[in-house]
Amino acid sequence: MVRYVPRLADGQRIKLSWPLALYRHDIFFWPLDPSTSPNGRRFYYSLAFVGFLIYLHLTDAELRYLRFQRSNVDAFLTGVPTCLILVESQIRSGHVLWYRAELLQLLQTYFACIYVDRNTEPKVFRKVERKLLPNRLVSSLYLMVVSGYVIAPIIMLIKRAQDYIFPMIPAYDSRPMYIFVPLTLSCVWVGLSIVNMVIGETALLCELLSHLKGRYMLLQRDMDSAIDQILAARQSPHIARQLRQVIVETLRKNVALNRFGEQLENHFTFRIFIMFACCAGLLCALSFKTIVSPTGTYIYPIWFAAKTIELLSLGEIGSDLARMTDSLSTVYYLTRWEQAIYYSSNRRENLRLMKVVAVAIELNHKPYYMTGLKYFSVSLQAVVKILQGAFSYFTFLTSIR
Repeated sequence: MVRYVPRLADGQRIKLSWPLALYRHDIFFWPLDPSTSPNGRRFYYSLAFVGFLIYLHLTDAELRYLRFQRSNVDAFLTGVPTCLILVESQIRSGHVLWYRAELLQLLQTYFACIYVDRNTEPKVFRKVERKLLPNRLVSSLYLMVVSGYVIAPIIMLIKRAQDYIFPMIPAYDSRPMYIFVPLTLSCVWVGLSIVNMVIGETALLCELLSHLKGRYMLLQRDMDSAIDQILAARQSPHIARQLRQVIVETLRKNVALNRFGEQLENHFTFRIFIMFACCAGLLCALSFKTIVSPTGTYIYPIWFAAKTIELLSLGEIGSDLARMTDSLSTVYYLTRWEQAIYYSSNRRENLRLMKVVAVAIELNHKPYYMTGLKYFSVSLQAVVKILQGAFSYFTFLTSIR
């Protein structure tokens, strides 16, 4: 069983960021390499099936807890965050497995054509990495959150207690050690798997959007550089044709980037919808537990901070890409085609140049937004609305408590 290894177009292996390096080892999300044998694929699907059974078992136990505690708001909301993220992770992981071939194709296109290499474009790469720093902070905070669930079994072992890591009520007697130990270990594995999903998929989405924006920046830079050379040469009979050829070549690259953006949205739109749809309820429960018992555990406040920063960083990256694509029509208009026409003596080429500029402006008249089933958009405006909704739910819960 071989995991897909990201490579540039020339075959050079890419060094992944540490959140993606962790994500690559998840049994659900990172696709297999095309060279994986049939037996390796069967083993992979068997592991995924067992993992789903463990997820379903813990979901049933947590839903029993919520049903039992439905009259106690404080105890009920203790189980909401873990149950909500567990259900969300099952839906998202199932979607990934179902569309695993599309994800592999998307990653191959991204690393071969979109990824900004640190060796060939160091300045743009550094700009992209700076935009990803908040996401690295989010990943670190999530690791701190999962550490609480990993340390809990050790504390139970020291105290010789039999407490559950997650708020749940199993459908059977779990007091015998031969049942309690596997149950606890499965809870630890689920916690690590979910955090790996949250860290990795958000990091992957942020990197996809950031590097796509970097490619648009390189597109504009290369076109401006070529136009400067053409206008500096001022070859009167050919200047309009040369400028038109530069714009046409840029448009071809522009269309390829736009198609990758469509491919990106088609693959992630459902998972973005699920993630954003669960955010308001999750943030509401986390903020309530943080306020009600601020000294009870460090998990809830850190989890709340991580989720908030995650949404804000993702929304900021989405808004940056939208602003970048929104400015492309202006970029084509400012290609100084008027100067080319002024210096050109070829009327036919002048007319063709003006038509190409008009087509370029029309092609880029709308900004690109990543959306969740056309309902949520990955933007700061959408994130602010989600935070406002979570605060409204929180106010309601504190008023009835």
